[in-house]
Amino acid sequence: MSLVGPATAGRTGPGGERRMKAVVVHGAGDVRIDERPRPEPARGEVLLAMEWGGICGSDVSYWRRGASGTAALAHPLVLGHEVAGRIAALGAGVTGLSVGQPVTVHPAQVVDGQALPERIAGRGNLHPRIRYFGSAALTPHTDGGFSEFRAVPAAQVRPLPDGVDTESGALAEPLAVALHAVGRVPALRGRNVLVNGAGPIGSLVVAAAGYRGARTVVAADLSASPLSVARRMGADATVDLSRGEELPQDVDVVFEASGAPAALGAVLRATARGGTLVQVGNLPGTAAPSVLGDLVTREITWIGSYRFVNEIDDALDALRDGLDVSPVITHRFPLEQAEQALATAADPSSASSKVLLRLTTDASAQG
Repeated sequence: MSLVGPATAGRTGPGGERRMKAVVVHGAGDVRIDERPRPEPARGEVLLAMEWGGICGSDVSYWRRGASGTAALAHPLVLGHEVAGRIAALGAGVTGLSVGQPVTVHPAQVVDGQALPERIAGRGNLHPRIRYFGSAALTPHTDGGFSEFRAVPAAQVRPLPDGVDTESGALAEPLAVALHAVGRVPALRGRNVLVNGAGPIGSLVVAAAGYRGARTVVAADLSASPLSVARRMGADATVDLSRGEELPQDVDVVFEASGAPAALGAVLRATARGGTLVQVGNLPGTAAPSVLGDLVTREITWIGSYRFVNEIDDALDALRDGLDVSPVITHRFPLEQAEQALATAADPSSASSKVLLRLTTDASAQG
């Protein structure tokens, strides 16, 4: 095993074992900065010294409700799946990577080798059993990366391109979600686009649509703050629904990124006859009233978009090509203030978009 300084020293426990800090949710409303054993990379793994993590809606949901969607906490869980850092150590058998290299992580790992049906071959995001960083979907849960160190299978590590820092690298995962959504429409180039919901994912969809050659991109939201971010991410125009402004009509491709069932009627009405609606925002798992008549009478193609497959590689290419994700970042907190960071991300009045955690502490930086 090859080691770099931070992996070889630092805080130790009563028995002399190396320790680290981690952001751990224990239940609804209960998040703590716990001391945990510092991992060692097994064969085929690398040890990452984490630097930045982005807070996602699922992190907020685990903190507020003790669950995200149908995944409920059965035991404490380290949060975080949007992360980047530097390689601190290489486990046996790892090649092609080097200590000190800046990287991000593909957070998904298929649990078994069960073949997918031919109709979804190659779409690993639809595999029925996936371990995802910071997820309680399986038991034992899969710890995330909001910690000073994390051992990761080498196959999930993605080196950052030259010129891309780890702060931007932490946004490669949500950018991959946006690129996957945009990729669900193969013929996007030259078409007019509407993005409903300009939160972090919606604003990244704005950027991804422009990157993939959309003719025009309009962003809509109920608040001025996210619309300001969307403009800086490349929106050609914005619609402030809180001021009574209306969605444009006859739009070729619409991305619904709010996840609000009440928005579906207006969004379907905005979609052109024969147009395409891509559902990016997570809809609730319970019954909710929606006006869906236009889906039939206008022959709209309604497509779901879930996480991503390998678009994290495309995201890194986009970052290398100069796609600037920094306007999405509105707040930064140290790891020790994780609860304040989660509260900021959850509070509509905070005018937050993407909230980042600085995962390197004084102790980890010193080794």
